[in-house]
Amino acid sequence: MMLPSRATIRWIFVGSNGIRAGWSVCLFILVLAVPSVPLRLLVVHYHLMPKGEIPPGLFLAAETSQVAMVFLATAVMARIEKRRFWYYGLGGKRPSLNFLIGWAGGLASMSLLICVLLAGGNLVFDGLALHGWSIAGYGLFWLLGFTLVGVSEEWIFRGYVQYTLARGMGFWPAALVLSLLFAAGHIHNKGENAIGIAQVLAAGLVFCLLLRTTGSLWMAIGFHTAWDWAQSYLYGVPDSALMMRGHLLITHAAGDPRFSGGTAGPEGSLFATPLLLLGPLVLISLCRRAGLLTAAEISPAATASEAPSLAA
Repeated sequence: MMLPSRATIRWIFVGSNGIRAGWSVCLFILVLAVPSVPLRLLVVHYHLMPKGEIPPGLFLAAETSQVAMVFLATAVMARIEKRRFWYYGLGGKRPSLNFLIGWAGGLASMSLLICVLLAGGNLVFDGLALHGWSIAGYGLFWLLGFTLVGVSEEWIFRGYVQYTLARGMGFWPAALVLSLLFAAGHIHNKGENAIGIAQVLAAGLVFCLLLRTTGSLWMAIGFHTAWDWAQSYLYGVPDSALMMRGHLLITHAAGDPRFSGGTAGPEGSLFATPLLLLGPLVLISLCRRAGLLTAAEISPAATASEAPSLAA
């Protein structure tokens, strides 16, 4: 049997833009899995994940390790592809401002959703869970924790892999594939519902829209951070069916779970997706009016225009 030539083997793995998109994604996943799979097995073996409310210390440790593993995988691929580390979504102009704008939008969107649930009798406040200095302490702790969530989840699903798949199949097909995977990652949460999963899918596409529009992940990271922080700490509601220890307010869902979200939290409400879509659209409109978004600022990481074809 004739073995394939060196030229054929090279054509299979390498195109005019370097390693082909599919193989690049596989390599990224492999590098990411090397530290993460053993760590997850240890968590399962020693029953480190609590069944009730998640303590902030454990949460912070888990998210710090997640960011470190994504950092490592991205750094390895950047080295292989001879690009700067920040190229895959963390560059761009005014990162701090974009983060703060996104944070304000995420807080406003979740607060509006909470107000809608309150007005409809689908959410009831039962009082304060924290008092004194613990309010600021837990608030800052959870702010740090959910900032790490925003960085790690946006970086995993809309960083290197989004850029690489986009150069193979186009931006929006890649966005849809990764948003479906993003939603699938929430299915195992006990108490999650179908509406909540659909809302996570919509959130993935919305965050891709922010990436496409601003040229970086920072506005999406800010929005993601504030949306989760407001649910888990400020309003004391479940976040994708997960409850955090040390939340400010005590609340409970009431009425029809389709509107209250039930055990899934506000994200499981039929009101969630329209308000989630509204927030980023308003942000984009306001930023354009203020002259903060221009076509010149859209980076290759958002458009993948440098390598349009998987078969190239």
